[in-house]
Amino acid sequence: MRKNKKNPRRPKKINFNVNPEHFLNRDESWLQFNRRVLMEAGDRRNPLLERLRFLIIFSSNLDEFVMKRVGYLKHLIASGFNHRSIDGKTSEELLGLIRKYITGDLELQRSIWHEIEVELKGHQIFISDYDELTKQDRTYLDDYFKRRIFPVLTPLSVDPGHPFPFISNLSYSLGIALRNPQTDMIIFSRVKIPEIIPDLIMIPASEGEKKFRFVTTETIVGSNLSTLYPGMEILQIVPFRVSRNADVDHREDEAEDLLILVEEGIKERRLAECVRLEIHRDTDLKMLDFLKESLEIGDNDVYLTDFPIDYSMLKSIVDLDLPHLKFKSWSPIIPKIFYENNNIFQLIRQGDILLHHPYESFTGTIEKFISSAADDPHVLTIKMTLYRTGDDSAFIRSLIRAAEKGKQVVCLVELKARFDEERNILWAQKLEDAGVHVVYGIMGLKTHTKTALVIRQENDSEIMSYVHIGTGNYHSQTSNLYTDLGLLTCNKKITDEVMEVFNYLTGSSLKTDYSEILLAPINMKSSFLNKIQNEIKNKKANKPALIIAKMNSMEDEVITEALYEASQAGVEIILIVRGFCCLKPGVKGLSENIKVISIIGRFLEHSRLFYFANGSSDPIEGDFLIGSADWMHRNLHNRVELITPIRDLKLKEKLWEFITILLSDNRQAWILKADGTYIQRTPQSGEEEIGTHDTLMRRSLQKEKSQ
Repeated sequence: MRKNKKNPRRPKKINFNVNPEHFLNRDESWLQFNRRVLMEAGDRRNPLLERLRFLIIFSSNLDEFVMKRVGYLKHLIASGFNHRSIDGKTSEELLGLIRKYITGDLELQRSIWHEIEVELKGHQIFISDYDELTKQDRTYLDDYFKRRIFPVLTPLSVDPGHPFPFISNLSYSLGIALRNPQTDMIIFSRVKIPEIIPDLIMIPASEGEKKFRFVTTETIVGSNLSTLYPGMEILQIVPFRVSRNADVDHREDEAEDLLILVEEGIKERRLAECVRLEIHRDTDLKMLDFLKESLEIGDNDVYLTDFPIDYSMLKSIVDLDLPHLKFKSWSPIIPKIFYENNNIFQLIRQGDILLHHPYESFTGTIEKFISSAADDPHVLTIKMTLYRTGDDSAFIRSLIRAAEKGKQVVCLVELKARFDEERNILWAQKLEDAGVHVVYGIMGLKTHTKTALVIRQENDSEIMSYVHIGTGNYHSQTSNLYTDLGLLTCNKKITDEVMEVFNYLTGSSLKTDYSEILLAPINMKSSFLNKIQNEIKNKKANKPALIIAKMNSMEDEVITEALYEASQAGVEIILIVRGFCCLKPGVKGLSENIKVISIIGRFLEHSRLFYFANGSSDPIEGDFLIGSADWMHRNLHNRVELITPIRDLKLKEKLWEFITILLSDNRQAWILKADGTYIQRTPQSGEEEIGTHDTLMRRSLQKEKSQ
């Protein structure tokens, strides 16, 4: 196993004075993004179960935010570091702002859930309490408890001989106040609801009945506590959940082996300090105080709630086979050229191929590319980066198969992909066991690029390289939910430089003169800044000037100031940023020529696309680029990212069509105002409703029929 090498050229953060009034707060902007997700749950234009899915996504997003950002800010305060955000806020001020946002959004979430719950009942979907059930139902559930739940429960009581138990991150627990009738002593006990048990148990329907009746596992356990505590008097049952800090310091500079380091980091995260307690609002104050003291948290870390504390338990309802309550199903299209030509390498030699997922199939194209490489006897080498991949990954199977057939296979596995570390460690070990050369990249840099390289012997004298460069992970499951772009090419200028990138990742290459690709942390930021300056020059020379950039998040201070300069020079700038954006648009004298749009809908907008007019009045003649990086400091300085130009005019036309649809969206688009709030676009009177995702699905079907 190859250890991580040090990065001899990791750039230092540029020090410059920024004006806090020029920037929106990152955390506040992220919370605004998650509020837009929540508004989709409240939007009655969405099908009922999809609205419920958005409620779950909102909660899952918030869990991650609290673990990462709240934990990070608390760490800054505890360390005594006098840190201010780019907009000038202290860590204490940010924690107050975050709590205010979260408290308001949780109230809105509860309100939306109550609306959805009423509508679910109208469709014969119920979550019942024990006292609402028939005797027959209760008998069934009590028997279920004895057979399936009771054997895996472990009650942990606190008394002079038993300390307060460790509460693991995001585990769902019942806090129980017990009285011993023999001693009159009142003690606290905790029962964890094991993750191996479904959160909702469906009660079997009677013959001919079209009802879906559920009971929570929490309710079943709570109704059978006498089995766990025979002879004890149960005074109170309180559901609660704990969130812990996920901002673990990996101490990379001291590490000898990244695998050991990350494994230690995972353990540390499980034991990290508590940053949030979610607990039922009717909890007795004595029990609440006891939990706060035991978890070492304050009032601002406590969020009082009611059912459900953990909205992920409602996934069983979302998964019901009720298509009339969901978005119309979508099956990605396999482009005709892929099933007409079984030789994917011959297909790529005919010209570059641009794919747009999930409108075009990921399985039938990119998976096929790697699978074909594994089975093709003429393929000599496969090199690939893996940031995130699925549990049953076709890519892992293909790489293992290729290694077993004697091909040279190199896989760079990013162990520090947050919350996927354990899965990636497992895959790395399986790949190594099969003979794959597993590399963990460069110490201090996450490898975030989505790139695969195949070397093939074409004839006795010619060896050709084939490359895939994408905006998303090699993850077949998320490819059906995330929108991403990918390029398949054998263009020698690009493939030669991608080969150098793998040498950079696995060897000791110090190459810096990349002329085609943009590679972070080497030339990407300077290249983007040069392109922005070029648009300014073109505008001053009365040439067409336009910048359109689509990404997940926007935060880098230097690029933001460069865009302000371009706006002041009269360059039109449109940013399509799904998540948080620290740039202030529409400020007179600063950014009045900048517009920021966020697209939220059934698919997660994940593709990164950049356009620069480059002095041409014909948009197809401009510069188009796709790749893995957002305009964030971490992407441009602390990660290995790759962005490639798109040269083929037909592929540029495809990208411009995509951009045009995004800019026409009046269904899923939100417009960022200078104060950091967003307004959703709606169709004007008599105007057709245009949603990006529906439009692209419809056009994909039309193209398939016309082929």
